[in-house]
Amino acid sequence: MIVQATQREKRALKGQDKIALRVGKVLNQFKVNKYYNLEITEEGFSYQRKLELIAQETALDGVYVLRTSLESTLMDAATTVKAYKSLSQVEEAFRCYKSIDLKVRPIYHYKGDRVKAHIFLCMLAYYVEWHLKQSLAPLLFEDEEIDDSSLNVIKASRSESVQSKERKKRNQENFPVHSFRTLLEDLGTICLNTVECTIREGSYRFSKITRPTQLQQKALDLLGVSLICTQ
Repeated sequence: MIVQATQREKRALKGQDKIALRVGKVLNQFKVNKYYNLEITEEGFSYQRKLELIAQETALDGVYVLRTSLESTLMDAATTVKAYKSLSQVEEAFRCYKSIDLKVRPIYHYKGDRVKAHIFLCMLAYYVEWHLKQSLAPLLFEDEEIDDSSLNVIKASRSESVQSKERKKRNQENFPVHSFRTLLEDLGTICLNTVECTIREGSYRFSKITRPTQLQQKALDLLGVSLICTQ
């Protein structure tokens, strides 16, 4: 369009500065300056594509390089890829740690040892939560078939099982699928009740645990937890 503007019969675009201003506006908008050789004169404007550079850039489209300062004996290429792919899990852990579940702040301690103890307990809590999510994955909107191959650099895709969970809101055993928080709320309805009753022979007092639903029992089985005290 700019070339045509310099060649039209009426009100042609002339002047090196004016032409350069129009060209620069387009190049800055699309960030393509490095792909063209430009020639701007007082009377006109011409350009040539840098075909070799464009071919090189095309070959690298969608490719990125992971670089580490560690020696290959400590972290080879496969391990580097695996570590990079785990960054999303680290970011999720910090979100959970700071705001979603644990809410480590504010810290109402002023002595160093107590602050460290507070942080340590929060880390232990996250450690427990992580293991709970791993064990309860069949009942959660979690992908149970994650490809953990360290050599797989292709963009991760969700498995058919987790897509089925999202569509049907139920797992393969037809249990309703929960978020971690809602499943804990469901399990929170299990109570230990103290029952007192009086009959002719006298008064009796005993404890009784809420009978779990099928979903609750499945969650307890996944965690390896029994509601019956054997000691």
